Amino acid sequence: MKLNISYPSTGQQKVVEENDDKVLRAFYDKRISHEVEGEALGDDWKGYVFRISGGNDLQGFPMMQGVLTTQRVRLLLREGSQCYRPRRSGERKRKSVRGCIVSHDLSVLHLVIVQKGDQEIPGLTDVPRPRRLGPKRASKIRALFNLDKEDDVRRYAIRRTITKENKKTSSKAPKIQRLITPVRLQRKRRWRNEKTARYTKAREEAEEYSVL
Repeated sequence: MKLNISYPSTGQQKVVEENDDKVLRAFYDKRISHEVEGEALGDDWKGYVFRISGGNDLQGFPMMQGVLTTQRVRLLLREGSQCYRPRRSGERKRKSVRGCIVSHDLSVLHLVIVQKGDQEIPGLTDVPRPRRLGPKRASKIRALFNLDKEDDVRRYAIRRTITKENKKTSSKAPKIQRLITPVRLQRKRRWRNEKTARYTKAREEAEEYSVL
């Protein structure tokens, strides 16, 4: 079984192949969202705590939270359900999913480190992986840098450098979405005035018709 271990603090993940049932016994009969001591994988993982976040079986069917079985079942899924993406509005479909309880039928088990141990794991906890792209939405940029409404969000957009052979180095920044600009406020005022004008015109026409 492959153990796909991720560490959100650094953004790194590592795949560990483990075929010893004595080691995997610590994960058997546990459900998605349960926590497992990392010491079962060896002394290198002493002090680590993993949270089970999902997995796939040998045929590629994903585990689904809330299905309390180790077997594969066929469920009628709709929009908003896990493990299903509808192609049409109101569409429902019967799909095969694996239960949320870990068993020996899985080929990949996804684990998230929720508590770090004393020892560093090379390629996982030692070096942070910088995000290639920063946030695009204005409110998320404000949350990332703890900005006020008076601060200019455009100055804090994360730029990335592009280097090409025999060409000048350039940088790119995302087009910020949901940005409140003077043009946006002008449009809102215009829409509000148009709405008021329509209401006033309809009321005046109704009064003229009632006189007739």
